[in-house]
Amino acid sequence: MLYSLLKVVVNLAAKIFCRKIVINKPVLLKEKGPLLLACNHPNSFLDAVILALLFEQPVWSLARGDAFINKTVNSLLNTLHMLPLYRAGETNEVHTENYKTFDACMEIFRENGIVLIFSEGICINEWRLRPLKKGTARLAIRCRAENIPLKILPVGINYSSFTRFGKNVFIRFGRLFTMDAFDDTAAGRLNEPIKNEGRLLRKSEGLKYQAFNSRLQKELAPLVLEIDSRDKQKQKELLEIKPSSFLRALLALPAAIGWLLHAPLYLPLKKMVRRKYKGTVYFDSVLTALLVFTYPVYLLLLVLLAFLFIKSWWVLLLVLLLPFTAWSYVQVKSQVDR
Repeated sequence: MLYSLLKVVVNLAAKIFCRKIVINKPVLLKEKGPLLLACNHPNSFLDAVILALLFEQPVWSLARGDAFINKTVNSLLNTLHMLPLYRAGETNEVHTENYKTFDACMEIFRENGIVLIFSEGICINEWRLRPLKKGTARLAIRCRAENIPLKILPVGINYSSFTRFGKNVFIRFGRLFTMDAFDDTAAGRLNEPIKNEGRLLRKSEGLKYQAFNSRLQKELAPLVLEIDSRDKQKQKELLEIKPSSFLRALLALPAAIGWLLHAPLYLPLKKMVRRKYKGTVYFDSVLTALLVFTYPVYLLLLVLLAFLFIKSWWVLLLVLLLPFTAWSYVQVKSQVDR
Protein backbone atom coordinates (compact mmCIF):
# COMPACT_ATOMS: atom_id res chain seq x y z
CA MET A 1 0.00 0.00 0.00
CA LEU A 2 2.72 2.50 1.00
CA TYR A 3 4.80 1.56 -2.05
CA SER A 4 1.86 2.16 -4.41
CA LEU A 5 0.91 5.45 -2.72
CA LEU A 6 4.44 6.81 -2.84
CA LYS A 7 4.76 5.74 -6.45
CA VAL A 8 1.79 7.93 -7.36
CA VAL A 9 3.13 10.92 -5.39
CA VAL A 10 6.69 10.66 -6.65
CA ASN A 11 5.49 10.07 -10.20
CA LEU A 12 3.71 13.43 -10.10
CA ALA A 13 6.77 15.10 -8.59
CA ALA A 14 9.04 13.62 -11.26
CA LYS A 15 7.24 15.73 -13.86
CA ILE A 16 8.96 18.72 -12.26
CA PHE A 17 12.12 17.27 -10.74
CA CYS A 18 13.20 15.48 -13.93
CA ARG A 19 13.17 17.86 -16.90
CA LYS A 20 12.96 15.01 -19.38
CA ILE A 21 13.25 11.22 -19.18
CA VAL A 22 14.37 9.71 -22.46
CA ILE A 23 13.85 5.94 -22.87
CA ASN A 24 15.19 4.05 -25.87
CA LYS A 25 12.84 1.04 -25.57
CA PRO A 26 9.74 2.09 -23.59
CA VAL A 27 7.96 -1.16 -24.47
CA LEU A 28 10.28 -2.97 -22.02
CA LEU A 29 8.72 -1.06 -19.13
CA LYS A 30 5.81 -3.51 -19.45
CA GLU A 31 8.06 -6.56 -19.14
CA LYS A 32 6.96 -9.08 -16.53
CA GLY A 33 9.05 -11.19 -14.20
CA PRO A 34 10.91 -13.22 -13.32
CA LEU A 35 13.19 -10.36 -14.37
CA LEU A 36 16.55 -9.14 -13.12
CA LEU A 37 17.44 -5.53 -13.96
CA ALA A 38 21.24 -5.31 -14.14
CA CYS A 39 22.02 -1.60 -13.92
CA ASN A 40 24.97 0.76 -13.52
CA HIS A 41 24.91 2.97 -10.42
CA PRO A 42 25.84 6.64 -10.90
CA ASN A 43 23.46 8.49 -8.57
CA SER A 44 22.69 6.79 -5.26
CA PHE A 45 19.08 5.84 -4.48
CA LEU A 46 17.72 8.16 -7.18
CA ASP A 47 18.64 5.41 -9.68
CA ALA A 48 16.30 2.94 -7.98
CA VAL A 49 13.51 5.49 -7.50
CA ILE A 50 13.41 6.43 -11.19
CA LEU A 51 13.39 2.82 -12.42
CA ALA A 52 10.72 1.85 -9.89
CA LEU A 53 8.55 4.72 -11.17
CA LEU A 54 8.90 3.69 -14.78
CA PHE A 55 8.15 -0.04 -14.61
CA GLU A 56 4.50 -1.04 -14.53
CA GLN A 57 5.20 -4.01 -12.25
CA PRO A 58 6.60 -3.33 -8.74
CA VAL A 59 10.39 -3.44 -8.54
CA TRP A 60 12.40 -4.76 -5.59
CA SER A 61 15.74 -2.97 -5.20
CA LEU A 62 18.91 -4.24 -3.57
CA ALA A 63 20.26 -1.41 -1.42
CA ARG A 64 23.30 -0.70 0.75
CA GLY A 65 23.16 -2.82 3.88
CA ASP A 66 24.27 -0.01 6.19
CA ALA A 67 20.95 1.76 5.54
CA PHE A 68 19.17 -1.05 7.42
CA ILE A 69 20.13 0.20 10.88
CA ASN A 70 17.39 -1.34 13.06
CA LYS A 71 14.18 -3.37 12.93
CA THR A 72 11.93 -0.33 12.47
CA VAL A 73 13.94 1.01 9.55
CA ASN A 74 14.27 -2.50 8.11
CA SER A 75 10.49 -2.94 8.18
CA LEU A 76 9.95 0.44 6.49
CA LEU A 77 12.50 -0.25 3.76
CA ASN A 78 11.03 -3.70 3.13
CA THR A 79 7.62 -2.05 2.74
CA LEU A 80 9.23 0.16 0.08
CA HIS A 81 10.47 -3.00 -1.69
CA MET A 82 14.11 -2.65 -0.65
CA LEU A 83 16.39 -5.49 0.43
CA PRO A 84 19.85 -5.16 2.04
CA LEU A 85 23.08 -6.15 0.33
CA TYR A 86 26.06 -5.88 2.66
CA ARG A 87 29.69 -5.19 1.89
CA ALA A 88 32.68 -6.32 3.90
CA GLY A 89 32.86 -4.47 7.21
CA GLU A 90 29.19 -3.44 7.34
CA THR A 91 28.21 -6.41 9.49
CA ASN A 92 29.95 -9.31 11.21
CA GLU A 93 27.79 -11.75 9.27
CA VAL A 94 28.07 -10.41 5.72
CA HIS A 95 27.69 -13.76 3.97
CA THR A 96 24.82 -14.96 6.17
CA GLU A 97 22.82 -11.75 5.72
CA ASN A 98 23.45 -11.63 1.97
CA TYR A 99 22.34 -15.25 1.61
CA LYS A 100 19.07 -14.24 3.29
CA THR A 101 18.66 -11.47 0.73
CA PHE A 102 19.41 -13.83 -2.16
CA ASP A 103 16.85 -16.28 -0.74
CA ALA A 104 14.29 -13.47 -0.70
CA CYS A 105 15.16 -12.67 -4.32
CA MET A 106 14.53 -16.29 -5.29
CA GLU A 107 11.06 -16.07 -3.76
CA ILE A 108 10.38 -12.86 -5.69
CA PHE A 109 11.45 -14.53 -8.93
CA ARG A 110 9.30 -17.58 -8.21
CA GLU A 111 6.34 -15.19 -7.93
CA ASN A 112 7.30 -13.64 -11.28
CA GLY A 113 8.61 -10.47 -9.69
CA ILE A 114 11.28 -7.95 -10.71
CA VAL A 115 14.54 -7.33 -8.85
CA LEU A 116 16.92 -4.43 -9.48
CA ILE A 117 20.61 -4.90 -8.76
CA PHE A 118 23.44 -2.43 -9.32
CA SER A 119 25.99 -4.66 -10.95
CA GLU A 120 29.01 -2.42 -10.31
CA GLY A 121 28.48 -2.85 -6.56
CA ILE A 122 29.44 0.77 -5.90
CA CYS A 123 27.99 4.21 -6.60
CA ILE A 124 30.14 6.97 -8.10
CA ASN A 125 28.94 10.19 -9.77
CA GLU A 126 30.56 9.68 -13.14
CA TRP A 127 29.83 8.88 -16.76
CA ARG A 128 31.47 5.52 -17.24
CA LEU A 129 30.91 1.84 -16.57
CA ARG A 130 32.97 0.33 -13.77
CA PRO A 131 34.03 -3.34 -13.41
CA LEU A 132 31.19 -5.64 -12.38
CA LYS A 133 30.92 -7.47 -9.06
CA LYS A 134 29.66 -11.02 -8.61
CA GLY A 135 26.19 -10.30 -7.17
CA THR A 136 24.33 -10.26 -10.50
CA ALA A 137 26.04 -13.46 -11.63
CA ARG A 138 25.23 -15.19 -8.32
CA LEU A 139 21.52 -14.47 -8.69
CA ALA A 140 21.36 -15.47 -12.34
CA ILE A 141 23.33 -18.69 -11.90
CA ARG A 142 21.34 -19.70 -8.84
CA CYS A 143 18.09 -19.17 -10.77
CA ARG A 144 19.38 -21.52 -13.44
CA ALA A 145 20.27 -24.11 -10.83
CA GLU A 146 16.76 -23.86 -9.35
CA ASN A 147 15.02 -23.96 -12.76
CA ILE A 148 13.65 -20.42 -12.51
CA PRO A 149 13.20 -19.01 -16.07
CA LEU A 150 14.92 -15.72 -15.24
CA LYS A 151 15.34 -12.96 -17.84
CA ILE A 152 18.22 -10.51 -17.46
CA LEU A 153 17.80 -6.96 -18.76
CA PRO A 154 20.90 -4.72 -18.92
CA VAL A 155 20.07 -1.11 -18.02
CA GLY A 156 22.19 2.00 -18.47
CA ILE A 157 21.07 5.14 -16.65
CA ASN A 158 22.70 8.48 -17.50
CA TYR A 159 22.11 11.95 -16.05
CA SER A 160 22.77 15.38 -17.53
CA SER A 161 24.10 16.48 -14.13
CA PHE A 162 24.74 15.07 -10.67
CA THR A 163 24.23 18.40 -8.89
CA ARG A 164 21.67 20.41 -10.87
CA PHE A 165 17.97 20.29 -10.10
CA GLY A 166 15.72 19.50 -13.05
CA LYS A 167 17.96 17.18 -15.04
CA ASN A 168 17.62 15.09 -18.16
CA VAL A 169 17.66 11.35 -17.53
CA PHE A 170 18.53 8.90 -20.29
CA ILE A 171 17.42 5.30 -19.75
CA ARG A 172 18.98 2.85 -22.19
CA PHE A 173 17.79 -0.75 -22.18
CA GLY A 174 19.92 -3.45 -23.74
CA ARG A 175 18.93 -6.86 -25.05
CA LEU A 176 17.03 -9.29 -22.86
CA PHE A 177 18.87 -12.56 -22.40
CA THR A 178 18.51 -15.74 -20.35
CA MET A 179 20.94 -18.25 -18.94
CA ASP A 180 20.26 -20.46 -21.97
CA ALA A 181 22.67 -18.17 -23.82
CA PHE A 182 25.54 -19.75 -21.88
CA ASP A 183 24.92 -23.38 -22.73
CA ASP A 184 27.60 -23.42 -25.38
CA THR A 185 29.94 -20.87 -23.82
CA ALA A 186 33.60 -21.76 -24.15
CA ALA A 187 34.46 -20.27 -20.76
CA GLY A 188 32.94 -23.10 -18.74
CA ARG A 189 29.39 -24.25 -19.37
CA LEU A 190 27.22 -22.58 -16.79
CA ASN A 191 24.75 -25.42 -16.54
CA GLU A 192 27.31 -28.11 -15.76
CA PRO A 193 26.97 -29.64 -12.29
CA ILE A 194 29.61 -28.55 -9.77
CA LYS A 195 31.56 -31.19 -7.89
CA ASN A 196 31.89 -30.55 -4.19
CA GLU A 197 35.69 -30.56 -4.24
CA GLY A 198 37.71 -27.57 -2.91
CA ARG A 199 39.79 -26.17 -5.76
CA LEU A 200 37.61 -27.61 -8.50
CA LEU A 201 34.51 -26.04 -6.88
CA ARG A 202 36.15 -22.63 -6.68
CA LYS A 203 37.49 -22.86 -10.21
CA SER A 204 34.16 -23.93 -11.65
CA GLU A 205 32.31 -21.08 -9.91
CA GLY A 206 34.98 -18.61 -10.98
CA LEU A 207 34.53 -19.62 -14.62
CA LYS A 208 30.78 -19.21 -14.30
CA TYR A 209 31.03 -15.72 -12.84
CA GLN A 210 33.65 -14.74 -15.40
CA ALA A 211 31.53 -15.92 -18.32
CA PHE A 212 28.41 -14.17 -17.08
CA ASN A 213 30.14 -10.88 -16.21
CA SER A 214 31.94 -10.86 -19.55
CA ARG A 215 28.59 -11.07 -21.35
CA LEU A 216 26.93 -8.51 -19.09
CA GLN A 217 29.86 -6.09 -19.39
CA LYS A 218 29.58 -6.22 -23.20
CA GLU A 219 25.83 -5.63 -23.01
CA LEU A 220 26.11 -2.71 -20.58
CA ALA A 221 29.06 -0.93 -22.21
CA PRO A 222 27.07 0.65 -25.10
CA LEU A 223 24.32 1.73 -22.68
CA VAL A 224 26.49 3.81 -20.33
CA LEU A 225 27.91 7.08 -21.63
CA GLU A 226 31.68 7.56 -21.39
CA ILE A 227 32.39 11.24 -20.66
CA ASP A 228 35.29 12.87 -18.85
CA SER A 229 33.91 15.08 -16.06
CA ARG A 230 36.17 17.87 -17.31
CA ASP A 231 34.85 17.71 -20.88
CA LYS A 232 31.99 20.21 -20.63
CA GLN A 233 31.56 20.42 -24.39
CA LYS A 234 30.95 16.69 -24.74
CA GLN A 235 28.53 16.81 -21.83
CA LYS A 236 26.51 19.48 -23.62
CA GLU A 237 26.57 17.55 -26.89
CA LEU A 238 25.38 14.26 -25.38
CA LEU A 239 23.25 15.34 -22.43
CA GLU A 240 21.66 18.69 -23.24
CA ILE A 241 18.23 18.91 -24.87
CA LYS A 242 17.73 22.51 -25.94
CA PRO A 243 14.18 23.88 -25.86
CA SER A 244 13.00 25.68 -28.98
CA SER A 245 13.18 29.47 -29.15
CA PHE A 246 9.38 29.55 -29.21
CA LEU A 247 9.12 27.49 -26.01
CA ARG A 248 11.72 29.66 -24.28
CA ALA A 249 9.79 32.80 -25.16
CA LEU A 250 6.47 31.24 -24.16
CA LEU A 251 7.73 30.08 -20.76
CA ALA A 252 9.96 33.05 -19.92
CA LEU A 253 7.45 34.85 -17.69
CA PRO A 254 6.05 31.82 -15.79
CA ALA A 255 9.64 30.55 -15.39
CA ALA A 256 10.71 33.83 -13.76
CA ILE A 257 7.67 33.74 -11.48
CA GLY A 258 8.44 30.12 -10.67
CA TRP A 259 11.99 30.93 -9.60
CA LEU A 260 10.84 33.78 -7.35
CA LEU A 261 8.07 31.76 -5.71
CA HIS A 262 10.08 28.60 -5.13
CA ALA A 263 13.46 30.05 -4.16
CA PRO A 264 12.40 30.38 -0.46
CA LEU A 265 12.00 26.58 -0.38
CA TYR A 266 14.74 25.44 -2.73
CA LEU A 267 17.69 27.62 -1.72
CA PRO A 268 17.62 26.90 2.06
CA LEU A 269 17.16 23.15 1.43
CA LYS A 270 20.04 23.13 -1.06
CA LYS A 271 22.29 24.97 1.40
CA MET A 272 21.41 22.55 4.20
CA VAL A 273 22.02 19.44 2.06
CA ARG A 274 25.23 20.84 0.61
CA ARG A 275 26.58 21.48 4.10
CA LYS A 276 26.27 17.79 4.99
CA TYR A 277 26.54 15.96 1.65
CA LYS A 278 28.67 18.13 -0.63
CA GLY A 279 31.23 16.01 -2.45
CA THR A 280 29.33 12.76 -1.76
CA VAL A 281 27.17 10.64 -4.04
CA TYR A 282 24.14 11.39 -1.85
CA PHE A 283 23.81 15.14 -2.52
CA ASP A 284 21.51 14.89 -5.53
CA SER A 285 19.33 12.08 -4.18
CA VAL A 286 18.89 13.57 -0.70
CA LEU A 287 18.02 17.01 -2.08
CA THR A 288 15.48 15.53 -4.49
CA ALA A 289 13.89 13.40 -1.74
CA LEU A 290 13.55 16.41 0.59
CA LEU A 291 11.97 18.48 -2.17
CA VAL A 292 9.48 15.73 -3.00
CA PHE A 293 8.20 15.56 0.57
CA THR A 294 8.42 19.25 1.53
CA TYR A 295 6.96 20.73 -1.64
CA PRO A 296 3.32 19.68 -0.97
CA VAL A 297 3.54 21.37 2.46
CA TYR A 298 5.13 24.48 0.94
CA LEU A 299 2.46 24.57 -1.76
CA LEU A 300 -0.30 24.30 0.83
CA LEU A 301 1.21 27.15 2.88
CA LEU A 302 1.36 29.43 -0.16
CA VAL A 303 -2.27 28.67 -1.00
CA LEU A 304 -3.35 29.41 2.60
CA LEU A 305 -1.44 32.70 2.63
CA ALA A 306 -3.02 33.70 -0.66
CA PHE A 307 -6.46 32.85 0.72
CA LEU A 308 -5.89 35.03 3.79
CA PHE A 309 -5.19 38.04 1.58
CA ILE A 310 -7.60 37.43 -1.30
CA LYS A 311 -10.34 35.55 0.56
CA SER A 312 -11.55 33.79 -2.54
CA TRP A 313 -11.77 30.16 -3.48
CA TRP A 314 -10.12 31.07 -6.77
CA VAL A 315 -6.80 30.77 -4.95
CA LEU A 316 -7.23 27.00 -5.22
CA LEU A 317 -6.10 27.38 -8.81
CA LEU A 318 -2.65 27.99 -7.36
CA VAL A 319 -2.47 24.25 -6.69
CA LEU A 320 -2.09 23.89 -10.46
CA LEU A 321 -0.47 27.21 -11.36
CA LEU A 322 2.43 27.04 -8.89
CA PRO A 323 3.68 23.62 -10.06
CA PHE A 324 3.29 24.88 -13.63
CA THR A 325 5.62 27.81 -12.93
CA ALA A 326 8.15 25.42 -11.34
CA TRP A 327 7.91 23.16 -14.40
CA SER A 328 8.37 26.17 -16.68
CA TYR A 329 11.57 27.17 -14.92
CA VAL A 330 12.96 23.63 -15.18
CA GLN A 331 12.30 23.62 -18.92
CA VAL A 332 14.43 26.72 -19.62
CA LYS A 333 17.19 26.47 -16.99
CA SER A 334 20.69 25.09 -17.55
CA GLN A 335 20.79 21.29 -17.79
CA VAL A 336 24.51 20.49 -17.50
CA ASP A 337 27.29 21.56 -15.17
CA ARG A 338 29.27 24.60 -16.21
